[in-house]
Amino acid sequence: MFKNLWADLEKVNSSKVKSTSLKSPTLNILLNVSLFFLFAIIIYMSYSLYVKFSYHSTKFDDEIVEGKVADLIQVDVRNGCGISGVADRFTDFLRAKGFDVAEYGNYISSEVDETLVIDRIGNMANAYAVAKSLGVKKENVIQQLNKDYFIDVSVIIGKDYFSLNPFK
Repeated sequence: MFKNLWADLEKVNSSKVKSTSLKSPTLNILLNVSLFFLFAIIIYMSYSLYVKFSYHSTKFDDEIVEGKVADLIQVDVRNGCGISGVADRFTDFLRAKGFDVAEYGNYISSEVDETLVIDRIGNMANAYAVAKSLGVKKENVIQQLNKDYFIDVSVIIGKDYFSLNPFK
């Protein structure tokens, strides 16, 4: 009697082992796949946050400006320092850098202390590109929209011309 009972118990246990052993690999694979996807989502979100917060720079070179730099930037160069030939040198320098200097000449005043770069059309990215190539400080880039001008950027050369890139 005990032998029959023991044999019946072994049959029940072996059937339970078989059924759980069939479910276990399937369940394990499903859990592993879902854990992998959750882990991938966490990595992606972490990377997105890293990119968002790590690329904010205060350097002038890396500054993010609104607008897109045009392929051809038309520039007006004006001599505001009173030294003869400075506007010619700036014009040659800017043309060598790929800018289209449409006009150059004297400014209405010859008492400008610092060189200014002026955005005329509402795209500060163009003005920043000109200022960067000249070596003009970011604080000296301003915006004065004027519908009468048919140029993108004006450069008014100040008495600090000798410290800028065309004279280095």
